Amino acid sequence: MKKRVAIVIDSLAGGGAERVMLTLASSFLEAGHSVDMITLEDDREHSLPPGLRVHCCFGAKSGAITGFWRAAQSAAKLGRFIGAIEAAHGPFDLILSNLDKANLLMARLKLPHLFFVVHNSVEEELKRQRKLGPLAYFSMLRAKLALTGKRLVAVSRGIADEILQTGRIHPLSIEVIYNPFDFPALAEKASEPQDLPKGDYLVHVGRMAKQKRHDVLFQALAQSRHGLPLVLLCQNVKKARKLAKKYGVEDRLILPGFQTNPYPWIKEAKLLVLSSDYEGLPTVLIEALALGTSVVSTDCPHGPNEILTGELKRFLVPRRDSAALAAAMDDAVNHAAASDALRPALPESLRRELEATQVMARYLALCDKS
Repeated sequence: MKKRVAIVIDSLAGGGAERVMLTLASSFLEAGHSVDMITLEDDREHSLPPGLRVHCCFGAKSGAITGFWRAAQSAAKLGRFIGAIEAAHGPFDLILSNLDKANLLMARLKLPHLFFVVHNSVEEELKRQRKLGPLAYFSMLRAKLALTGKRLVAVSRGIADEILQTGRIHPLSIEVIYNPFDFPALAEKASEPQDLPKGDYLVHVGRMAKQKRHDVLFQALAQSRHGLPLVLLCQNVKKARKLAKKYGVEDRLILPGFQTNPYPWIKEAKLLVLSSDYEGLPTVLIEALALGTSVVSTDCPHGPNEILTGELKRFLVPRRDSAALAAAMDDAVNHAAASDALRPALPESLRRELEATQVMARYLALCDKS
């Protein structure tokens, strides 16, 4: 029986959660289900799968829609907006809310079949926000506490364990469903022609945010012995160049900007590096391994140690340790250069669990639990 699915998210800007939900939407659509993507803000950088209906509730300049005095009014407007879509196309069998702004508003609505997807470490995000001052911290805390009493989906076992062990949030239920990956489509996109650098290079994919710890990455690049350039796929090229100059590695950066198709860059890289303080389930690690590219990652909460298991554990390093990251980068470059036969791969059991069709089936099963 075909289902109607709504995916509610802050925007379709160039982030990991947005890409994950678009992959999931594509899987639903290919299976014949109906999907409506409902965004709060009109900010779109990703390409959309055919057949996906996208609706924006608040427009390009929505302002402080989740502010203390506006949240109730904004939630009511969003509720009416969703009701209008259902009136036009039919009621939803499953509604998935994503990211803090959307979650804060959706938590106020008494909608059936509603689940909240947690893409990141709650505690690590709050620690980072606390450094920005009390207003920023309590603004985020409101969004996290709004998840109490709700049905949650965690994108990694680490996130689910954190929520249950810390007791800050008391969910009605919590499921672990890994992010979906369309591996055949990934391989196809990775084969598309791109103007790639000549010779070997490293690659890092991620927005210029403190969570991603580009300062640690650039320090490690400065300390490494391999001398390879680093391709940085990010939005804020000016900010990246300024920070790289601070650490003396500006001349080793290649900055093509944000790429809607980063996969040829990842596939042809000698090594992909993740330097984050925290993640949820780092998509780029899985994509790199699926494309046969070596990886090095900080052992941050959460996700990397669920991906890099067995022999790949050697490429996990303590977070915020630039020397350890530099040594692991050198080790991985040497390891990758030794023989093409040593190219890494995803463990088959994990690959099966990440297949988009399997993940889609797990989400569809939620329809019977709500």
